[in-house]
Amino acid sequence: MPPPHAPPRPVLLGLVVLAFLLLLPRPSLASGGGGGQGELAYLWPLPAEFTTGADTLSVDPALALVVGGNGGGSRIVKDAFERYKSIIFQHSGVFSIFSAFRKIASAYDIGRLRIVVHSGNEELQLGVDESYTLLVTKSDVKSVIGEATIEANTVYGALRGLETFSQLCTFDYSTKLVLVHNAPWSIRDEPRFAYRGLLLDTSRHYYPVDVIKHILDSMSYAKLNVLHWHIIDEQSFPLEVPTYPKLWQGAYTKWERYTVEDAYEIVNFAKSRGIHVMPEVDVPGHAESWGKGYPELWPSTSCREPLDVSKSSTFDLISGLLSDLRKIFPFELFHLGGDEVNTDCWTSTPHVNQWLQNHNMTGKDAYEYFVLKAQEIAISKNWIPVNWEETFNAFPQRLNPRTIVHNWLGGGVCPKAVAKGFKCIFSNQGFWYLDHLDVPWDQVYTAEPLEGISDASKQKLVIGGEVCMWGETADTSNVQQTIWPRAAAAAERLWSRRDAISTGNVNKTALPRLHYFRCLLNGRGVQAAPVTNQLARSQPNGPGSCYAQ
Repeated sequence: MPPPHAPPRPVLLGLVVLAFLLLLPRPSLASGGGGGQGELAYLWPLPAEFTTGADTLSVDPALALVVGGNGGGSRIVKDAFERYKSIIFQHSGVFSIFSAFRKIASAYDIGRLRIVVHSGNEELQLGVDESYTLLVTKSDVKSVIGEATIEANTVYGALRGLETFSQLCTFDYSTKLVLVHNAPWSIRDEPRFAYRGLLLDTSRHYYPVDVIKHILDSMSYAKLNVLHWHIIDEQSFPLEVPTYPKLWQGAYTKWERYTVEDAYEIVNFAKSRGIHVMPEVDVPGHAESWGKGYPELWPSTSCREPLDVSKSSTFDLISGLLSDLRKIFPFELFHLGGDEVNTDCWTSTPHVNQWLQNHNMTGKDAYEYFVLKAQEIAISKNWIPVNWEETFNAFPQRLNPRTIVHNWLGGGVCPKAVAKGFKCIFSNQGFWYLDHLDVPWDQVYTAEPLEGISDASKQKLVIGGEVCMWGETADTSNVQQTIWPRAAAAAERLWSRRDAISTGNVNKTALPRLHYFRCLLNGRGVQAAPVTNQLARSQPNGPGSCYAQ
């Protein structure tokens, strides 16, 4: 029996082992080099400006957060720091006597991360300042504890800086240390476009809330900042609308629905990652599912879309629906769809056709009437309307001047839209529709939102672009590998400077970095598919390294 107050036997054994290890030669923590990365900066997306060095710095697993500025104490910043700390030190989470030894015996180069946020305003609106500077260097003689520094004007810039810092940190399996190669790093970064989006279609297949959260996390890794939530379509209406509770009878089943609380949770989760959520209610077409709960919205039971233009109650319902959604979605953009509207139902249904005749309208006139009336309703709720390009192609002179034109059918639309003073979002389906599995990564990467626009004042009207994950052939089982890594190719196009990523051979300047980023996603639990397989989301065709598929 041990004497009174003696440590238990396992603790004694640990102390003996620790004492022995302390006598061993201390490892050099500042050795290394480029980590085999050559001249490329293995960061995605590429920062606007950066310089590097030749040092290798170690990062303390007990990395401490030090904050400054009016917004440094934000819960958004603190929570993000903890998230990224768990990512950076995912291999250092299990306590062992060896990790205790390393902590005691080693002098780490980076023991603190200082985050300075100048503004305390956490409002997340389009064009919010996402710029940041990041400095990672050895401690000077005046400081006992070395630190890395992120400085930003807003918490959202700080989030982008944290992502970049996390990508600089790599785990060394030989020393079991987290290292930063090619230090010192000095980075000044900001996005090229304010709008960098991903469309997620939850009508063709339902995605559970946790799956949407995982997608939001993965978006933040590539610095995408808009989730275009295509919530409903003709196939299903999964969202709860309190004012019109029968609408979600149009869901596939009662288990494939989103409550108001679910939607709030998604919006708040996205905000904590600096991501806007833009909902879409596509009218007047793509709306057959609405009539499952309210069949009076159909022109007839045998001709179910577009929505009945002849009834004022149709627009009353749209107004009530948008009022409910306005309480959930604070983003100032709202997508009203307006695409692929076939007006045959209107002209072939007697009571609607009579209404057209009474108002001296053709089907095309009624399409314009419906879109403009929906825009008026959205604007009355303090929203900026976004419409698919068909509305611009059909009646550009009639659209509300605040309309944002969403390109998808092909090239040349944004140049025409900005020439008439409209803002534009680029989503050319030939390159940025992710369900088009035959589009290789390099075509996604080289697609240019400003193609054909040379006037600087007109270029500013292109607010950005969006890759679209239409859900006909994607559900929970394969959505992430369909999104990634090709969405990352578009993400760098939207974030990084055009001159920096459009020069040289992309197979040498971008492909190795994209391989690396895809493997980084895999390491963070994202099911990103191989980069260069013939068809996106297809499995590897044999044994091989993650970094060369």
